[in-house]
Amino acid sequence: MTISSACVQALRCARVRKRYGPAVALDDFSLTVAPSQTFGLVGMNGAGKTTLLKCLLDFSEPDGGEIEIFGVSSRLTRARSRLAFLPERFNPPFYLTGGDFLRYMLQLQDVVYRGEDAERMFVALDLDLSALAKPVRAFSKGMTQKLGLAACLLSGKDLYILDEPTSGLDPKARALLKAQLRAARDAGKTVFFTSHALADVDELCDQMAVIHQGRLRFAGTPNELRERHVAASLEQAFLACIEQPMAV
Repeated sequence: MTISSACVQALRCARVRKRYGPAVALDDFSLTVAPSQTFGLVGMNGAGKTTLLKCLLDFSEPDGGEIEIFGVSSRLTRARSRLAFLPERFNPPFYLTGGDFLRYMLQLQDVVYRGEDAERMFVALDLDLSALAKPVRAFSKGMTQKLGLAACLLSGKDLYILDEPTSGLDPKARALLKAQLRAARDAGKTVFFTSHALADVDELCDQMAVIHQGRLRFAGTPNELRERHVAASLEQAFLACIEQPMAV
């Protein structure tokens, strides 16, 4: 019996567990993300977001459970052939120019570098074209973040995993990035990002999840989270969600 590709989730986490000594980072964590969605994962510092990403990307081995990317086990290298990842602490090689970095990253992914596409993406993210010839050591934090986002978006992958993608961006750049993420979703891409900016999650996401103390507290739409906790804002709903006692 074959499984239709239409039924395959972009991401599937099933009862994932991870400990660091006595500390529980992920506790029986299960979540699915459908293709062609924008999905936001929110939680406090230390809630388990980074650990989940490390397990998903095979940087860290779970103690139990399964993670699949488009139906392929995350433990297999080929599972990551359809995704692009931007870490929260993005530090590209300081000695490369912006253009050199893009060429290098796209070459690693067997994507042809085209100068006109790079320029178009720089303009779309409000990154000055001079940055293509400027060494990364001269970039500000915001410029560095835009470079990483440009590399991800130019890859043309089916799934973008972005850890705090608006970090270091000014209001104009944030607005432009949101437009690019909407365009990616409209083109059939899946966007999965973590964020502390609940306003961005509310504005962008088809679905969201709340993780707290390594466990899934909520999965659904931002509006469903507000309705569940009879809250006027997503921030109030989030606080009510993590303060609610967890069933044993």
